Amino acid sequence: MKYLTHHFKKEVKNHVFDYLLLITAGIFFLISINIFKGERFLEFIILLSFTSFYIIWGIYHHLIEDSLHLKIVIEYILIAFTILFLLKIIVFP
Repeated sequence: MKYLTHHFKKEVKNHVFDYLLLITAGIFFLISINIFKGERFLEFIILLSFTSFYIIWGIYHHLIEDSLHLKIVIEYILIAFTILFLLKIIVFP
């Protein structure tokens, strides 16, 4: 557990801009969803935009770290589509 917290602190310290960008996009996503509540098509477009941003952000982040592999790209795509489908089913019925 100590190694995990140390690694996390080091990762955030080395890539402050990347994580700040992701958090800002997440906050913007939540605010946008709240503003356009009830407009299903627009909510879906916002959700699709955020998941697309997440995939691009993940590729960018690992490209900067020089640790980009096909396996990592597939992982980000699968996580994004899982989030997309779960939120579409649960939150936006």
